[in-house]
Amino acid sequence: MTELATPPVERDQDVKRISHWIGGRAVEGQSGRSGPVYNPALGRQTGEVDFATREEVDLAVQTARKAFPAWRAMSLSKRTALFFAIRELFDHQREDIARFLTAEHGKVLSDALGEVARGLEVIEYCCGIPELLKGEFSEQASTGIDVYSIRQPLGVVAGITPFNFPAMVPMWMWAPALACGNTFVLKPSEKDPSASVYTAELLKEAGVPDGVFNVVHGDKVAVDSVLEHPDIAAVSFVGSTPIARYVYETGTKTGKRVQALGGAKNHMIVLPDADIDMAADAAVSAAYGSAGERCMAISQVVAVGDAADRLVKAIEERLPKIKVGNGLEADVEMGPLVTREHRDRVASYIDGAREQGADVLADGRENTPEGEGFFLGVSLLDNVTPEMDAYKDEIFGPVLGVTRVGTYDEAVQLVNDNPYGNGTAIFTRDGGVARQFQFDVQAGMVGINVPIPVPVAYYSFGGWKNSLFGDSHVYGPEGINFYTRGKVVTSRWPEPATSKVDLGFPQTR
Repeated sequence: MTELATPPVERDQDVKRISHWIGGRAVEGQSGRSGPVYNPALGRQTGEVDFATREEVDLAVQTARKAFPAWRAMSLSKRTALFFAIRELFDHQREDIARFLTAEHGKVLSDALGEVARGLEVIEYCCGIPELLKGEFSEQASTGIDVYSIRQPLGVVAGITPFNFPAMVPMWMWAPALACGNTFVLKPSEKDPSASVYTAELLKEAGVPDGVFNVVHGDKVAVDSVLEHPDIAAVSFVGSTPIARYVYETGTKTGKRVQALGGAKNHMIVLPDADIDMAADAAVSAAYGSAGERCMAISQVVAVGDAADRLVKAIEERLPKIKVGNGLEADVEMGPLVTREHRDRVASYIDGAREQGADVLADGRENTPEGEGFFLGVSLLDNVTPEMDAYKDEIFGPVLGVTRVGTYDEAVQLVNDNPYGNGTAIFTRDGGVARQFQFDVQAGMVGINVPIPVPVAYYSFGGWKNSLFGDSHVYGPEGINFYTRGKVVTSRWPEPATSKVDLGFPQTR
């Protein structure tokens, strides 16, 4: 068996080197450039990740290209059996994967385990790849002519993934890509890269042939090398809207398929008839889970009518119960932010909101644990208006804003006027209003009394407007289509020159 990397533990240790993974083995970078990797809860550097050159990205691509013919030729039955083995191994190692996430991203262990579970759902979906790749057949479309459709892999494809879900989002990409018969090059975030290397080790352990899955680390040099490489057929991306736009425009300019998922400003509408306790619980978990560093976080509550005072009071009552600290501690509910710079940027919105007229009901800087970690406690802003920076920007941290409106129509208008359209939610007891909301609202994912409407693995994930560039959502049916090309075959065979008897077949009646 391959010796797997040891999950990081909270103890003094030397800074480890994190290298690329190409052709089934670790490959140390030769650029002389690297980036620091921190344990955010401790506020100290624990790793140094190699940054790839264009030549190193090319090596990964050529390795994947060489591995493609044999991988593409593997029968669906063998590939399915391999995916079942992948699923079992990742399930068995889920806590080890989660510990990498807590150590380098900072999310609490329960959140990290939830991330791995959602990624596993996509792997499980891909275990059904023989059914997912089935085409269609029409006999006798014309006299003596049959027509049928098939779906075939693209070749070498790539994923560029964000820091906030360093295990799950790559699973959303590599699992369907590999299941469809492609080979893969992953460029993970340089902030928390170890989970991707561990993924590569696990895939090798499960039996994935060398070269089918590769990892290159780096910054813009590596990203541009992926986007401009002529032998990469498609690129998947999840990240901020400005970078998503850049990835989409650069990748498509070079003839690639690109699915680029961007940022979000997710609103949660609470109507006066809603269960206020349910809505408050949902707002707290959706706003502050993973320290708000997720694209499906609720960052803006829209309270309608007399729901506002009751809802704000209920949220305030819950905030002191949220314990902030090291995610490896059992009773901690929220960990640090990923870097010191990001923490400080998020905190700046609190002062900005106060200066622009919002009421700061909770300031996260007043309830952070001691130490050098990149901590920021939970913040709550009331009377936030659409003109304020805290409303307009994707803060990506534990800051929840409340906007008050008088009617359902005003609330929906706020959501639809927002340039983002990733996810949204409504809390109400009225089924007719809920049904109207799903009809009215302009967003890709909608929750009804569900605050974070991330679709299950057999649907697809993606937003509208500035939350998506391109026309393809990730994983699910759209993911299978993205990583394959359709082909239609029209066939005609000459009439047999001999009878079945002459060919040795028994006569049938």
